[in-house]
Amino acid sequence: MQLLLILLIIILIFRLINNQIKKRYYKKLNDFLKSNWGKPKTNEYFNYDKISLYFDKTSNKNKAFHIIDEQIKNDLDLDEVFKFIDRTSSKIGQQYLYYKIRTIYPQEKLINFTRLVKKFQENKKLALQCQSELIKLNHLSNYDLEALINDGVVDKPTYKKYLIPLAVLSLIIIIAGIYKPIFFLWLIPIFLINSILHYKTKAYINYYLSAINQLDKSLSVSKKLLLLPEIKEHFPNISFINKIKEIQLKTKFIGFEKQLSNEILIFLWIFTEIFKIIFNFESIIFYSFIDDILIKNNSIDQMFQFIGEIDSAISVASIKAGNHTTCKPEFINKKQINIVEVTHPLIEKCIPNDIELSNKSLLLTGSNMSGKTTFIRTIAINSILSETLGFAFAKKFEIPFFRVYTSIRISDNILQKTSYFLEEVSAINKLMEATENSSPNLFVLDEIFKGTNTIERISAGKAILNYLNTPKDMVLVSTHDIELTDLLKNNYDLYHFSEQVVSNQIVFDHKIKQGRLTTRNAIKILELCKFPKKVIEDAKKTENKLFKK
Repeated sequence: MQLLLILLIIILIFRLINNQIKKRYYKKLNDFLKSNWGKPKTNEYFNYDKISLYFDKTSNKNKAFHIIDEQIKNDLDLDEVFKFIDRTSSKIGQQYLYYKIRTIYPQEKLINFTRLVKKFQENKKLALQCQSELIKLNHLSNYDLEALINDGVVDKPTYKKYLIPLAVLSLIIIIAGIYKPIFFLWLIPIFLINSILHYKTKAYINYYLSAINQLDKSLSVSKKLLLLPEIKEHFPNISFINKIKEIQLKTKFIGFEKQLSNEILIFLWIFTEIFKIIFNFESIIFYSFIDDILIKNNSIDQMFQFIGEIDSAISVASIKAGNHTTCKPEFINKKQINIVEVTHPLIEKCIPNDIELSNKSLLLTGSNMSGKTTFIRTIAINSILSETLGFAFAKKFEIPFFRVYTSIRISDNILQKTSYFLEEVSAINKLMEATENSSPNLFVLDEIFKGTNTIERISAGKAILNYLNTPKDMVLVSTHDIELTDLLKNNYDLYHFSEQVVSNQIVFDHKIKQGRLTTRNAIKILELCKFPKKVIEDAKKTENKLFKK
């Protein structure tokens, strides 16, 4: 009796200590989440091979309004933009947020997402409660869940059909051995055969093992999130929970071995391993699980998106709580943009700019380093964020619901032996094909056809820019070719960026101005960089001749 009392006291003390440890952990976690609200992540390595997996494998499957391809991603530095906007707490949420900023869906889906963002904006406690659960899925192995959604199921081996007969035979031999022990000798060859099949199956199991464990953890987190009334209200259709629960026992059994991290439990592992080999238990359950994955694939995807949608919405709410000016975009059904105080999210202390266009496109000129390319990138980035996450870094952002296309960062392809010019021709050809879409397009171009001579560049550029400027499509183009301003002024509004020379230094105000550029600064930059006087004088002399000063 005394021994039992001592045992109960030890258990009670252990539970009290464990509860104190948990309380301290959750307090520390809560303080961490509160202090980082509204701030970007710091000191985090972004493994884009893993982060992009869900997007890479689903982008060709879904019926999206528009997909942000590699060309657009690279032109706009979207991976760097993602680093800034990613405030997710889970690896699943991070994968889904990346997928989200590169996949534009019709407006109806965006409206539902912005409602969820608003919930977290108005109820920070709810956001913290969700983050406390989502952070349980922040281990690197949590990237692996998407494999159960997108990877092809392994082919079942031919020996699968022998697993159940061999298991039944083992059972018969054991029962017979109880009455006549001599029968146990027959168990030895059966055990050897089953061992071979068991460890062959292990190779298949190891392929899925991490993903299987993540399925169980993700289901547990999903169920806890749905205990929050506000979350359950926003997601009325949660049928995926019950469908995945149907295979939860199998996931626990298959993933049991990975959870045996304590050396003391090695004896339990030996016992269960022998049991699994004798009756082919693990192999039979695993191949049954593979069949279930095919059936439950859509439910697993729904759970992935459920977790991802919550984590992404919290991320956006956190951005809106930060120091940057943001707004809810307004989508209009005419060829017009009205943007006030727009900024680039990656530029510290970015100078805000306004732009208003109506039934015309934008031809933007400017000196070197004045900010013209950055400006058109800024509009494109904010257009994508508006249509994918429902916010823009601006005071006002009124645009059509665009498909965005770009031709900014082009390079020659050595492997395919294509020149810069041919690569640019290929990129612009995609833009021209996009004009056939029924919905409006935003075409963003920098220094069109700079890979060829001046006369042909201006001639071809003028023709292409007129072609892209349809009644529904809008073009944002930056150029050094002042000649284009006269050729395109009827269909393009002219704006420019300029600079001033103060105390032998070029100073840029980075403010957009109406009209064409009337100054140049290339030779002045050479002069300030201490190029030989002879070079500067020769350059100025030639400039005066060309422009008849």
